[in-house]
Amino acid sequence: MNAPVKLAYSACPHDCPSTCALEVEVLTPERIGRIRGAKDNSYTDGVICAKVARYAERVHHPDRLMHPMIRTGPKGSGEFRQATWEEAMTAAVEGIQAAEREFGAESVWPYFYAGTMGLVMRDGINRLRHAMGYSRMYGTFCTSLAFAGYITGTGKLAGADPREMAKSDCVVIWGTNAVNTQVNVMTHAMKARKERGAKIVAIDVYRNGTIDQADMGLVLRPGSDGALACAVMHVLFRDGHADREYMAKYTDDPAGLEAHLQTRTPEWAAEITGLSVEEIEAFARLVGTTPRTFFRLGYGFTRGRNGAVNMHAAASIAAVTGAWQHEGGGAFHNNGAIYNWDRSLIEGLDAPKRHTRTLDQSRIGAAAAGHHPARPAHRWPWDRAPRRGASCAGGAEGGRSGLHTSRRQAAA
Repeated sequence: MNAPVKLAYSACPHDCPSTCALEVEVLTPERIGRIRGAKDNSYTDGVICAKVARYAERVHHPDRLMHPMIRTGPKGSGEFRQATWEEAMTAAVEGIQAAEREFGAESVWPYFYAGTMGLVMRDGINRLRHAMGYSRMYGTFCTSLAFAGYITGTGKLAGADPREMAKSDCVVIWGTNAVNTQVNVMTHAMKARKERGAKIVAIDVYRNGTIDQADMGLVLRPGSDGALACAVMHVLFRDGHADREYMAKYTDDPAGLEAHLQTRTPEWAAEITGLSVEEIEAFARLVGTTPRTFFRLGYGFTRGRNGAVNMHAAASIAAVTGAWQHEGGGAFHNNGAIYNWDRSLIEGLDAPKRHTRTLDQSRIGAAAAGHHPARPAHRWPWDRAPRRGASCAGGAEGGRSGLHTSRRQAAA
């Protein structure tokens, strides 16, 4: 008779918005087996992606790098020798100290982004940065444009509870290929389809797995999301689907928005987006007649220089329809601002303040060549205080996102 498998509990460390709760089979003290999504976590809901389910193959792969390696030949030669951790750390420290002595502390630029991470593994390097007075880093990869566009409307990086997708009558998956990159979104969207007959809309710049599974798939030209959103809102105002009472209470300038959209017709947007007028009209009619519409807005918005305005326009649709006031409705991009972590210990924010320069992460080449000017100090979006009187996507009240709060108030 086989002995019962021991389970350990963890969270996925990958750079994915879900942070899935995990159940890990422990075969021996040195070896793991299968990994499953935790059933008692209502977001993970027992589901995990195929990559993490087979994580044991990566952890125990015979070719996995297990020791520091020091290059012994020229770059590109592939010639390395195994080193001890002490030897590797000593070499790294001596190189940093040599740069400090010759060029000053700001010549050292701790540079990083994401991957397999957690707050300590990813952001702990900032403690070294702040303690030593090294150059700061303005993180511009992947998220900044989307964050800026979303926060412009909500006042902080927070939105509707993503689990509410399962209670929606229409789920709009915009700018993210959830079928291949975020299985939990599809879990809840499919639950809404199965239990409520919900429609799934997928919007992206190429035909992908999510569009293949959607009831309505819109493939538009890269960077034209804002034009589509404006045309949709034009139709909502034109056809009487705009919730004027909601906007009067929770948005800052609905009249100005309506006037701005007068010329943003489906015909105008069709030329920009490559969509047909009929596709734009059908999408607008669907969201306009479906109060419980949930907009799941992804990181695809950051992949173009006008990503911030595109994100803001897309998020604003939920404010025009008043979808925020319904459970299963509203918009969501990231809930990083709801946790209110004290990051002082992790990032060394309690270290003596130094007026060190900030370099743009995406300009590493220019910075290394000495051609990149420094920027003012940068704060993470989730550290910013919410503000009142936000745009058509809602203001902030009671220290929470106005959009998020407004639905709760309406439901009370």
